[in-house]
Amino acid sequence: MDIKGVAALVVGGASGLGAATARALARAGAKVSVLDFNIELAQAVAAEIGGFAAQCNVTSSDSAEAAVAAARQAHGAARILVNTAGIAPAAKIVGKNGPMPLDEFRKGIEVNLVGTFNTLRLAAADMMKLDPLADGERGVIVNTASVAGYEGQIGQASYASSKGGVIALTIQAAREFAASGIRVCTIAPGLFETPMMAGLPENVRASLAVTVPFPQRLGRAEEYAKQALNIVESVYLNGETIRLDAALRMAAR
Repeated sequence: MDIKGVAALVVGGASGLGAATARALARAGAKVSVLDFNIELAQAVAAEIGGFAAQCNVTSSDSAEAAVAAARQAHGAARILVNTAGIAPAAKIVGKNGPMPLDEFRKGIEVNLVGTFNTLRLAAADMMKLDPLADGERGVIVNTASVAGYEGQIGQASYASSKGGVIALTIQAAREFAASGIRVCTIAPGLFETPMMAGLPENVRASLAVTVPFPQRLGRAEEYAKQALNIVESVYLNGETIRLDAALRMAAR
């Protein structure tokens, strides 16, 4: 897809991987709407790139519908959706204080998996109404999973399950939307410099970096954004989950 002039939604675009992707899409000429629960940060990113911002709670159908509608009003129906909103809850299934509270498990599923599905369904419905472009393409959706969806570590039950669900959703949605010319791919990042990672002590971050085979460092948000744009531009890339992890395979703990 030629990105120039196309409307794009970046969910979770106020920081980290999403903000980097919003900036990259804007540089490529897209009309970018930044959707995020943190409206102040979303507005700051939107002002920087000349885009639009809307508050969006991905776990709420009403909130997501209102945010997508506001973005549609600002830029027209989006042909590009990038889902980056997520949380990383950490708890053992059975810890020192007994079994994990069910609501703690449910929260990760709600934000990471249900939230991804929520915005995917809304954006796809809009894309189906658009005229096809070259190759019959109407739109492209890029979701965010994690290597934890393949190799969940101890204490990542909710996170790994939610990201595994996003991986499973990828081929299913790609098959369902194929008749409408809508592609669906997912990026599964390894260890990346994100706001969640930035909250860890420097020695912990350094110890994580040395576990990465090559290059032996944490991934950069701009590298995620570059991969997202490559998916958007590569029409034959569909139904795939791409590991972006520098050959990392997560240990048990």
